Amino acid sequence: MPRRPDPASPETPIHRYPAALSAVIVMGIFLAVLWVVQIADSVSHYPLLHLGIEPRSVGKVEDIFTAPFIHVSYAHLIGNTLPLLVLGFFVALRGIKRFLLVTLVIIVVSGLGVWLTASSGSDTVGASGVIFGYFGYLVARGVIERRPTDLFVGVVVGALYWSILPDLFPGNRGVSWQAHLFGLLGGILAARLFRLRREASGAPGALRPGESAAA
Repeated sequence: MPRRPDPASPETPIHRYPAALSAVIVMGIFLAVLWVVQIADSVSHYPLLHLGIEPRSVGKVEDIFTAPFIHVSYAHLIGNTLPLLVLGFFVALRGIKRFLLVTLVIIVVSGLGVWLTASSGSDTVGASGVIFGYFGYLVARGVIERRPTDLFVGVVVGALYWSILPDLFPGNRGVSWQAHLFGLLGGILAARLFRLRREASGAPGALRPGESAAA
């Protein structure tokens, strides 16, 4: 008899909706927040841009948590919206708690990477580091966990978004390759940190859904 989901479990989809619908809801909320921030910022002539990441400014290190939610223009946000929706949806399919933890790791690693290595005097905002993080997480998860569904998702994601990889390197003026590179590394780290735990007993290679393990 199948085990009923625990209503108190953080891995239970929102309001017990199917996982795919929960993922759509989560990404809808995430993108709605980005668009509300963008509209409010634009009508106020972009006062929030000062909450971007300023490299090695000790009093501004906490801005690594605000920078991904701020964009310099509508074109900037529009360019990030579709990849965020697609990649974030696949990440959120595994559960809301895991999605939040993965996103937090990516934001911290990407933000600190920019803060430590970007050029002095620069100011970095935007969600592209999160996009690269989701990409790295999904591809690495397939390799680390070796579950058929995760491998399939990793291959699909790689095929759809391989063209973003050149943005991992310097060359495009006004583009933070540091945010992209460290975002990707953050996603790979998250795939390692939050991989599914192997069963201690039972069939070799079996996985216990909904459990995570530290590296």
